[in-house]
Formats: sequence, C-alpha cells, structure tokens
Amino acid sequence: MAQAVHQLDDGAWVSVNDRRVVNVSDLWRLSDHEFCSCSVADVLVEGFVEVGVDYPTVDVRFAGQCIACGAEGVSGWVPVGRIDPEDDDRFRPVANADAIISPRPTA
Repeated sequence: MAQAVHQLDDGAWVSVNDRRVVNVSDLWRLSDHEFCSCSVADVLVEGFVEVGVDYPTVDVRFAGQCIACGAEGVSGWVPVGRIDPEDDDRFRPVANADAIISPRPTA
C-alpha cells in the first residue's frame, strides 16, 4: 500500500497518510552527528527541510540550533518513525522526547 509522507505548515509538521505525526516543538538530542562539535548536540528544531522514506522508516532532515554551543545548521537524515505493515500501516515513532538519536550520514 502506498503511503503519503510530506511536510505541512512550512516545515512545522511531518504528515503520514494525512495525519500529523511529528512536530518541531521539541529539543532533539543527537549523537554520532555532524551538526556541531558537541559530543551530544541538544538541538532546538526550527523546521523540517526534507522528509523521506526508506521503507518502513520515515526520515527527516531539519534546520535548527544547538543550545549548548550555538551552532546552526541542517541535520543529516534522522529516523523519526516507522510505518508498521503488521498493524494496518500505522505510523510508530522510533524515539521518545528524552532519547538520544543518531542521524544517518548525509553522503
């Protein structure tokens, strides 16, 4: 079954099948990243730049600022959820707000 995955509201939301599933209002913690020189970047996400699917994973690239060092930039591909084929293709987030996530390399 085809899934509709896109950004809404000028990059403020990720939509899967016309349901808003991820927003930019959280502080995201990144490890093994290229965002800044911090070992763990605490990034205030300002907007989604790109949304993609590597089925079943939904990935985003976002613009933001590290609150520890002040660096601004765009992240690598960060997994934000999965489309669960065993549960009627429902979206399942991959991490909670306190989790430390690792982006995939940008290359």
